[in-house]
Order: sequence, then C-alpha cells, then structure tokens
Amino acid sequence: MTSPLTIPATPSPAVRWTPRLWGTLLVLCAAMFLDALDVSMVGVALPSIGTDLHLSTSTLQWIVSGYILGYGGLLLLGGRTADLLGRRQVFLVALGVFALASLLGGLVDSGPLLIASRFVKGLSAAFTAPAGLSIITTTFPEGPLRNRALSIYTTCAATGFSMGLVLSGLLTEASWRLTMLLPAPIALVALAAGLRLLPRSAREENHAGYDVPGAVLGTASMLLLVFTVVQAPGAGWASARTLGSFLAVAVLLTAFVLVERRSPSPLIRLGVLRSGSQVRAQLGAVAFFGSYVGFQFLTTLYMQSLLGWSALHTALAFLPAGALVAVSSTKVGAVVDRFGTPRLIAAGFALMVAGYALFLRIDLDPVYAAVILPSMLLIGAACALVFPSLNIQATNGVEDHEQGMVSGLLNTSVQVGGAVFLAVVTAVVTAAAPAHPTAHAVLDSYRPGFMVVTGVAVAGLLITLTGLRDRRPRPSVVVARSTVEASASTEAEAERVAVRD
Repeated sequence: MTSPLTIPATPSPAVRWTPRLWGTLLVLCAAMFLDALDVSMVGVALPSIGTDLHLSTSTLQWIVSGYILGYGGLLLLGGRTADLLGRRQVFLVALGVFALASLLGGLVDSGPLLIASRFVKGLSAAFTAPAGLSIITTTFPEGPLRNRALSIYTTCAATGFSMGLVLSGLLTEASWRLTMLLPAPIALVALAAGLRLLPRSAREENHAGYDVPGAVLGTASMLLLVFTVVQAPGAGWASARTLGSFLAVAVLLTAFVLVERRSPSPLIRLGVLRSGSQVRAQLGAVAFFGSYVGFQFLTTLYMQSLLGWSALHTALAFLPAGALVAVSSTKVGAVVDRFGTPRLIAAGFALMVAGYALFLRIDLDPVYAAVILPSMLLIGAACALVFPSLNIQATNGVEDHEQGMVSGLLNTSVQVGGAVFLAVVTAVVTAAAPAHPTAHAVLDSYRPGFMVVTGVAVAGLLITLTGLRDRRPRPSVVVARSTVEASASTEAEAERVAVRD
C-alpha cells in the first residue's frame, strides 16, 4: 500500500545532469516557449488584425479560440497517441506541422483562413504539449528532481509569454503578419535539435487500438459548447436555438463518457478522476487559464481601443507580470518540496483574485503605477505559484505508461477552460455593448467581463481550498511505500537518469 509521506523526504542524491539531458530539457522547453509566445503575440496583435482584415470583436475572439479549441479538442488523443506510438516520434512530427502552420498563418489574407490556420496550429500543439510533458515526467524521477525540471519548464512558458508581449509590440508596429511568422524558425531549430537529442521511448505493445470515437465526440462537444456561448447573445439565451444547442452539448458529453467507459483503449481512464487531488488540479487549471485569457483579451482591447495605446505600449504594460513569473518560477520547485502544491495553488489564486479585483478601478485616464501596475504584479506572482504547482500536482503519483494521458488531460483542462471562459467573457461584453458607443459606454460594457474574470478566479480559489484539510505543513509531495523504500527508489531512479544516454 502507498501513503503520502508526512515527514520530510530523504534528500535525493546529487545527480549530474549531462549535457544531453540538459539539451533534451531545452528542446522540450522550446516547444512550451512557442505555445506561450504564440498566445501572447496574437493577443497584442488582435486590434491590428481586426483593422486590417475588417473583423468584428466576436470574430477576433475566434482567432484566439480557434487555436485553443484545436489545442484542447485533441489533447486527450495527443496524450494517448504519445503513449502508444512513442513520445519522441509524436513530438517531432507535431512540431514540424506547427512550423508549417506558422508559415501559413502569416501568408493568409482573410479572417476565415487565418482562423483555420490557427486551428491547425492548435491541433499540432495538442500533440507536442502532452508528449513533451510526459517525456519530462518519465525522464526525471518524482520528487525534487522532477519538481526542478518542471519549474524550469514552466519558467520557459512564462519567458515566452513575456517576450511574446514585447516582440509582438515591436513586430506589430511593422506588420501583424510578422507575429504569425516568428514561431516558424524557432520551431524548425527545435525540430533539428530534437532529432539528435530526444531519447527514444518504447511504444505500448499491448493496446486495443485508438479511441477515435472518443476524440471525435470530445472535440465536437467542445466546439459546439464555445460556438453556442458566443452566439447566444445574438440568438437569445432562452431561444430554442440556444437551448437546443446546449442540449446537444450535453448529449455529446454524455456519449463521450459512455464511450470512454467502454473503450478498451480510452483517451482517458476515468478512474484517475477518483483522486481528489487530480480533480482539483484539473478544475484549477480550467479556472486559472480561463480567467487569465479573458483578462488579457479585455485588457488589450481596453488599452488599445479606449486608451489609444500602441501595441508596444500595451506589451510593456503587461511585461511586469511576465517578468516576475520568469524570475521566480525556477524557485517554485523548492517551495513545493517544503509546503506542498495545495497551499501554493491556494495562495496563488488568492493573489490572482486580488489582482483582478484591483483592476476594476480602471477609468479612461488611469495612472499606470497606481492603477494597472499593482494588478500586473499580483497576477504575475499568482501565475508563478499556480502554473508549475498544477503541473506537479497533476503528474505526481502517476505511472509512466499513463503520463501522456494525464498530461493530455491537464493541457485539455487549461485550453478548454481558456476557450469556454473567453467565449463567456466575449458574450457578456457583446450583450452589454452600447447602442451609442461613446468611450464611457464602451468602458462600462467591459466591466461585466472583468467581473466574470474575477468570479472565475474566485471559483478556482474555493475549489483549491477544499484540499486544505490538513493544516500541518507537509514538506514533501512525494508518494512512496515507506521512507526506506522511497530513498532506495530515488537512488535507483537517479542512477537511471545519470546513465540514460
């Protein structure tokens, strides 16, 4: 039987990270860097894209949601495919598709084609993300070594996000198309390095095929859900069309669950959700990314459309949050070892709620240092605590052959949460849009959206607090059979890492 250690874990023996091991981690970090870079660069460029291609606010939302839906819709299939076909192979092929989709996105000349290219790009990321995360979790043993690797991994995401904001501001001044093209050469360099450095992993031999029906049902249900929320303000929330569409979503989700329960090779083994810690990590990921994507979308429109700030000015306004994450995230692994993930996630959500609430003070002539900067710093500190802690909590205690599945599930929660709540925020703002769009009226229409963002973060905090039943500090999140066995296992895993290559 296994039980959580309630005493400090035996320190892991010193392990020398070989140059090839560092190279492997850097290739995987590059893919995560690209994901974050792409999201932040597009967010700042949206107003320019809308002006150039003559797109409405609701259509602009689909440039973000198209990527997120392609990403979130097939993440479960991507994670399971990595387990079945080999993590290295899946990662490299998908990274190549990502580079090609980046090139196409910078060359298209219409809104629908741009959204389509973003969707394809999201599909490729749906395979690189779980494959990359599962390579890390199967290469580094659970405990301080893995926590350190995941801290570096999530720091690269924060660095990509903060750099994406600044780069987008600079590139958008010349052309928004450059923001679409920039990820392509980075992806190609990472692909070339990955071909030489990534370790090969064995395929799962005894499996019963691929859960294609589950992938189709899961993707269709998420697409229909977001489309319904976006269209509901125009059609009417109580209209037959909207209610029928929500009913269809419920039917698709029910069918998905039934298929997963009966499939010999499900995208997700539903038994993993019997763990309260796992469920809280997944719901926390939904609330975390859902609230932040909605916040960034509205804040970008507020700064550029209402305040008249340039793309670069807007990017620099966001920079303190990203910089704070990049500086502090590498330390989170050690803090997790001491306090455990639940306390860090709860503290992070509390900071996030405070940051969003303070941002409600905005007006048409804000003093940046007094009104906007405090929110950015609080939100940055929150992201530094929450994101790496969610990754650690979701992957701890999971067998190697299911790491791809759980990684896919976590990334699905992140991306679907972003897509759904971005759609909700957009729908709320659209519903409150004034008949006569004066500056004050438009700002008033944004406020309900910011209140929704704050409410989602509050929900994440409340969900996390349900896991804080043991008030005693828990220095370790390692799950082991006993202290002696844990030490022996850690030594064996450490030796395996040192000689792997």
